[in-house]
Amino acid sequence: MLKPPELLETSRLLLRLPVLEDTEAFFRKCAQDREFAKYLVWQPHENINVTRDFIHRCIHCWQDETAFPWIVVRKNDHELVGIIELRIDKFRADLGYGIAPEYWGNGYATEITKSVIAWALLQENIYRVWATCDVDNFASARVLEKAGMQKEGILRRYILHPNVSPEPRDSYCYSVVK
Repeated sequence: MLKPPELLETSRLLLRLPVLEDTEAFFRKCAQDREFAKYLVWQPHENINVTRDFIHRCIHCWQDETAFPWIVVRKNDHELVGIIELRIDKFRADLGYGIAPEYWGNGYATEITKSVIAWALLQENIYRVWATCDVDNFASARVLEKAGMQKEGILRRYILHPNVSPEPRDSYCYSVVK
């Protein structure tokens, strides 16, 4: 199995392995926030124990190589700003990300998405990097476009975003290929 580096660096940000010490900051800035969780597949975390379990899952994903979530921190002060995850399936990889609402509008999502795409496409065996976003998530669609992805179409009733609707929602599918 192909395994990404444990640390990726952009001009302003570090993408690093999650550690249990991230629990409090991730809970406070991201996991309990309704706006952060709006287009995710899980509800906002009701308490820090749910977030601790989530961080444990992130750590174990790296260990069993089922997914590769990085915690995103600013270089200058190591403040947690979000998370991005890459999942590799043979010759393709998909990604998802979330930025803490207090950092929206700074270009961080585009910066980390470009970085992960660049790493993935440098790998000999990865030919496609793709992502989806809810058809109403205009900000995420813009991030994917600015990161160099092209909209392929709509995946009808593709994913359940329980914070938006109890029924599966349509999603745009974006990709970049080599």
